[in-house]
Amino acid sequence: MSHIVANNLVKEYGKGDAVVTAIRDISFEIKLGEFIGIMGESGAGKSTLLSVMGAMNAPTSGNFLVDNIDVYSLGQEKQADFRREFIGFVFQNFNLVPYLTVGENVMLPLSIVKGRRKEKKASVEKALKSVGLADKINRLPGQLSGGEKERVAIARGIVNDPPFLLADEPTGNLDTQTTSEIMELFQTLNKGGMTVIIVTHSHKCAGYTQRILQVSDGKLVKEQ
Repeated sequence: MSHIVANNLVKEYGKGDAVVTAIRDISFEIKLGEFIGIMGESGAGKSTLLSVMGAMNAPTSGNFLVDNIDVYSLGQEKQADFRREFIGFVFQNFNLVPYLTVGENVMLPLSIVKGRRKEKKASVEKALKSVGLADKINRLPGQLSGGEKERVAIARGIVNDPPFLLADEPTGNLDTQTTSEIMELFQTLNKGGMTVIIVTHSHKCAGYTQRILQVSDGKLVKEQ
């Protein structure tokens, strides 16, 4: 995989007079190995754009290509295969299952992957070690700090070793020190070869990225 390309993406919700356009004619290219920030005010269309890039939300028009393959021209089963193999997603507000242990939460993306449990457990342990939480594998989310929960969410996103990691406002609920630690973790993952794309409203977080896509009122207004 070498790059991803968005061509004239439009996403609308509703019908007739009730149509809301979340993203409007957005085009860009991201090379493998980049660290990208998507910025904009609340309601600008950042999270919608990220969900389209994550093969979770089909655009109304335009196309989204990964290595010259139009992701949304694939059938639903092939799209699911694509998400499982190539995309890691870090959701806003952690989205951890409270009654599952840290290890079980990280294991969730592997539940639909063929393989021996021993191999899956090794992948979970590797992912937790990479985020500095190997010793928390048997804890419940309620026993963790906000920063630790975010690290578990990241471990879950990278447990399949995907080439692309997408994160939606990953530091929105964290204090300044923990935000710096999480952004440094994303930098480390990026330096290891993973393409990282984050949605953020924070200029401090954006400062860790290599390039910024600025979105306003559903449009891409600046690349820098």
